[in-house]
Amino acid sequence: MDKIKNLHIEITGIVQGVGFRPFVYNLAKIHNFFGWIKNTSSGVIIEVEGSEVNLNAFTEALITNPPPLASIDKFLVTEQPFVGFREFEIITSQGNSVDFQPISPDISICSDCEKEINDPMDRRYRYPFTNCTNCGPRFTIINDIPYDRPKTSMVHFQMCPECLAEYKDPTNRRFHAQPIACPNCGPSIWLEPFKNTPENNEDVPAFVGEMALQEARKIIREGKIVAIKGLGGFHLVCDATNAVAVNELRARKLRVDKPFAVMMTDVDTVKQHCYLSESEQTYLESPAHPIILLEKKLGSNIDQLVAPKQRTLGVMLPYTPLHILLLQQESEFPGVLVMTSGNLSEEPICTENLAAKSNLVSIADAFLMHNRDILIRTDDSVIQTFRGDQYPVRRSRGYSPYPVKLHRNSPSVLATGGELKNTFCVTRDDYAFLSHHIGDLKNYESLKSFEDGIQHFEQIFRVLPEAIACDRHPDYLSTRFAIERSKKENIKLVSVQHHHAHITSLMTEHGMDGKSPIIGVVFDGTGYGDDGNIWGGEFLIANYLEYQRHSHLKYFPLPGGDAATKHPNRVSLGLLYSLGISWEDATNTSNSICEADRTLVRSLLEKKINTPLTSSVGRLFDAIASLVGLRHSIN
Repeated sequence: MDKIKNLHIEITGIVQGVGFRPFVYNLAKIHNFFGWIKNTSSGVIIEVEGSEVNLNAFTEALITNPPPLASIDKFLVTEQPFVGFREFEIITSQGNSVDFQPISPDISICSDCEKEINDPMDRRYRYPFTNCTNCGPRFTIINDIPYDRPKTSMVHFQMCPECLAEYKDPTNRRFHAQPIACPNCGPSIWLEPFKNTPENNEDVPAFVGEMALQEARKIIREGKIVAIKGLGGFHLVCDATNAVAVNELRARKLRVDKPFAVMMTDVDTVKQHCYLSESEQTYLESPAHPIILLEKKLGSNIDQLVAPKQRTLGVMLPYTPLHILLLQQESEFPGVLVMTSGNLSEEPICTENLAAKSNLVSIADAFLMHNRDILIRTDDSVIQTFRGDQYPVRRSRGYSPYPVKLHRNSPSVLATGGELKNTFCVTRDDYAFLSHHIGDLKNYESLKSFEDGIQHFEQIFRVLPEAIACDRHPDYLSTRFAIERSKKENIKLVSVQHHHAHITSLMTEHGMDGKSPIIGVVFDGTGYGDDGNIWGGEFLIANYLEYQRHSHLKYFPLPGGDAATKHPNRVSLGLLYSLGISWEDATNTSNSICEADRTLVRSLLEKKINTPLTSSVGRLFDAIASLVGLRHSIN
C-alpha cells in the first residue's frame, strides 16, 4: 500500500495575484489531497497530505507547470508528522513585517475577459473594470503585502453577492481575484466636459457609465482632446489622423517635436500603418502590452505631426477593458488614437482626479475619470526589437516591479539613479527591484514622485537600506537626495562613476563573475568624470569594484556647460574652436545662431568661463547634427 505523507511546502517568487492559490486548490482536489494553502508576506505555504506517489506528481506539477503568470524562485519541501486533515482549504493570509516577496506587474486584459465585455448576455458586458486572476491591475493598486483585497485600492468596494460567490468558488477563474468587480459593486467611470473659454465657466453635468464612454468617443471624433484616467495614470487622447487635433495637442502641451505614442484597435490596424515582424507582434500582444517602436508605412494616414521627422511610430494595443471599449470600430471612429502621458511638460503623469483637472484644464476639452485609486503612477513601457529580442527603452507598466535576479545575495541597497530618464532600484537578498519610469528629475514634482516611489518600494519589499548608491555628479537631484538621507539616517553612501555603472550592469546581465577585468567601451551623453570633466566616450578596464580609464575621445570645450545640451549649434562652435576651424566655414551652424550669441560663445571659450571639457560621443553627435544642418536646437 502506498505510504501516506505530510509535506510542508514553502514557495517564493511571483506567486500572489496570479491565481496560484486556486491553482493549487484545484490540483489538490484532483489528487484527493487534504490540507491547506495560505499567502504570507514572503510567498505561499502549503501543507498537504496524500499518497507518496501522488504527492511526487503534485510537487512536480507545481514546479514545471505553474499558472501562466507565476514565477517560482524557491521551492522548499520538508516532510512533517501526519495530522489527518479532512479537507483542503485556503486559509487566512499571514502577514509579517519582516518578510517580503516579488509582486506581479499590471497585466493586460485576457481573452476570456475580453469575450465577456463583448457578450451582451454576460453580466460584465461593456464593463470597463472587468478582470480575473489572469489579468488586470496589480502593482498600481497594491498598498502592502500580502496581496489581499484589504491591502489594495479595491478595499473601498464591497463585493456584491454575485462577485463574492465567484471569489469563493474554487472552480471559477475569479477565485480569490483581489480586484474582482462588476457594474453592481465595482468602480465606475464618468465624463466631465470642460470649455476652454472664459465665458463658458458654468458647471456642466457629468455623463456616467456607457453614456460617458460614448460622449468621450463623440468628443474625440469631433477633433477634440480628452484626458482619460487609465491603469497607471492619465492619458491625453485625440484622433491621430486629425492634423488639427494633433497640432492643438502639441500647442497646448508645449511639446514641439517629441513623438506621441499611439494606440491602435488591433493587430490588423497596426499592419495597415506599420511594418510588423513576427517577433514584434509577439511582444505587442504579450501580457505586458508595451509600446513598440515600429517602422511606419508610407501610405499611412496618421498625421505626420504625431512623430515629426521620424520613420517610426510608438505603437501599443488596448490593454484594459476601458481602452478596448474606447477604440471599438463603429460610426467612423478612428482606429488610431494619440495616447500620450497626461502631464505638463517635464512633470510626472497625473494619477488623481482633482490634480488632473487642475493641471490639465488648459489641455483637455473633457475628462473621462474613474474612482479606483492609482496608488503608484506607472507610465507605459517602451521597447524596440533587434534580431527578434526585445530591448527596453523605458521599463515601466507590465514589467516593473518584476525583479532582476542577482547572481548572489546582496546587502539591502537603495540606488538612486541618474538625472535623465530616472529609475531607482532597491535590492534585497538576490533580488534587484528596479522601479517604474520616474522621468527627468528637473523639478519639485518629479522629485516628489521619486521620493514617493522609493518610500513605496521600501515598504512593500521590506527594505531597510544598509547603503545608498548614487551618481558621482554633485548637482543631480537624485545625488543630493542620497547625500541628505545618508547623513540624516547615518547610512553608508557609495558614489558611483556613471560609466563604470554602465559597464558593471552589462557584466551582471551576462553573468560575469566580475573578478577578471574586461574592456568596456561606453558611448554616452553625459557622465561626471573623475577629473571634473564630462565623460562619454570612454574605454575602461574594469571589474565590479574598480576601473582604469585607459583611453577616451579627445576633449573639446562645451560652452555653457549642461545648458549647451539644448543647443547643438553651440556644441558645434565649441568643437570647431578646439580644432582651430573658422566658424564662417561652417555655414549651417553659423546661419543658425545670431551674431550676439556667437560673440557670447566666443567670449566664454576664450575666457574659459563655464566651458567644461567633454569627451562625450553624444555631444559629438550633437555637433555633427548642427554642422550638417540636421538640428540646431533641442525641443
